[in-house]
Amino acid sequence: MPGGQVEEGESLSQAAIRETREESGIDIEIIKFCGIFQNIGNSICNTLFLAKPIIGELTKSSESLDVGFFPIDEALNKVQWKDFRQRIEYCLKPELQPFCVEFMDTQNI
Repeated sequence: MPGGQVEEGESLSQAAIRETREESGIDIEIIKFCGIFQNIGNSICNTLFLAKPIIGELTKSSESLDVGFFPIDEALNKVQWKDFRQRIEYCLKPELQPFCVEFMDTQNI
């Protein structure tokens, strides 16, 4: 799941597109804003979008452990870190959107 920080002068959606390209080699088109996971323990907001690939070739980078296209069930089973599976599941359920999930974890993003 690509991620990173917004650079000065960059919108949230531009940052999502750039980070996805940097971490996977794929350019995306954002389909919709899904919601926010806010870690109030360390003042970090993760903004989540649903997107589709439009061009590029999958390329692993120094910022990615693995890259690939997988069926949803297989992809969800690969996600083991903290609440990231929940984040993906929320993005796949339109009835939960838009969402704002607040949590406290001083050792998590």
